Amino acid sequence: MDEQDQHEGKGAVVIRCSPQMTGAQRRHLRALGHPLQPVVIVGEKGLHDGVFQQIDRALLDHELIKVKLLGGDPATRIAAADAFFKELKGQTVQILGNILLVYRAHPEEPRIKLPRAGGRKS
Repeated sequence: MDEQDQHEGKGAVVIRCSPQMTGAQRRHLRALGHPLQPVVIVGEKGLHDGVFQQIDRALLDHELIKVKLLGGDPATRIAAADAFFKELKGQTVQILGNILLVYRAHPEEPRIKLPRAGGRKS
């Protein structure tokens, strides 16, 4: 991680990890994610293949999930958001403390309908 990544704000990370989403789509997903509880908790061992498999399965089942990072500093949260985007094609919608809200549409039957880029729901 370079020095610029360490100093950019959470909003910049979210935009980088969900580049094709509009602000309205991110707001819609944040509203849907508000009542959710974390389905995956990343412990002291950090991100490894087993955790990625759990997150991949949870995204396939739910499309929108919360991931809790235990004992992580801001750089760890940024690295996790990048890893979810690069490894799992999951888009980090929000970083709030140690909780990341991650979205990935189901490849065959998406259940969550995102607002269109023009602001109307599809």
